Amino acid sequence: MSNYVIPQPAQPSLPVQGSDARFPVRRIYCIGRNYADHAIEMGHDPDKEPPFFFQKNGDNVDSSGEFPYPPQTNDVHFEVEMIVALKSGGANISEADAMQHVFGYGIGLDMTRRDLQGEMKKMGRPWEIGKAFERSAPMGPLVPASQTGHLDSGAISLTVNGEERQKGDLNQMIWKVPEQIAYLSRFYDIAAGDLIMSGTPAGVGPIKKGDVMECRVDGLAPFIVKVV
Repeated sequence: MSNYVIPQPAQPSLPVQGSDARFPVRRIYCIGRNYADHAIEMGHDPDKEPPFFFQKNGDNVDSSGEFPYPPQTNDVHFEVEMIVALKSGGANISEADAMQHVFGYGIGLDMTRRDLQGEMKKMGRPWEIGKAFERSAPMGPLVPASQTGHLDSGAISLTVNGEERQKGDLNQMIWKVPEQIAYLSRFYDIAAGDLIMSGTPAGVGPIKKGDVMECRVDGLAPFIVKVV
């Protein structure tokens, strides 16, 4: 019997490849401008910035393979990213110990209402209205690291209707996965169920209803999302 004064919200979760069990999602941390070419295309110097993160909400995750075009925007952009899923955490984790906290990997999209994000940037306000909206984090199934090994190199790409838009390599990350985990744990108590969206290569751009995005990371099955 529930002891809550309102119905308990559903637990956000992701499928796990080869398992009927699901991965419960706690928090989503997104690193900004973690590929040099993307930092440059967004007007920043990648050599002068420490890492920075913003968050999406756990219930922004969607594994349906469909992305509903959101309201209050005319400029929604795709950003393909490798997802790092944590099975444990803590505070002040060292880089040397960071990878022992990784459950597995997946492919995701940091969908962005770019026009709204741009307005917030101009006013010096937070980005949530551009980043943390409903179903703004399409994600494919997670694959345990025991099956993939730790992914630190290999192609990452995205096509729209079969046309390549983004292409890079995981080894081009400015801040590698162990550094991201260690850095986050200095500021937050990271924990099991947390997801890290590890950055996107250059080539981000707009989508429209009817577009089909195919996302790839070497070592993982392709993730296909239709804009509806």
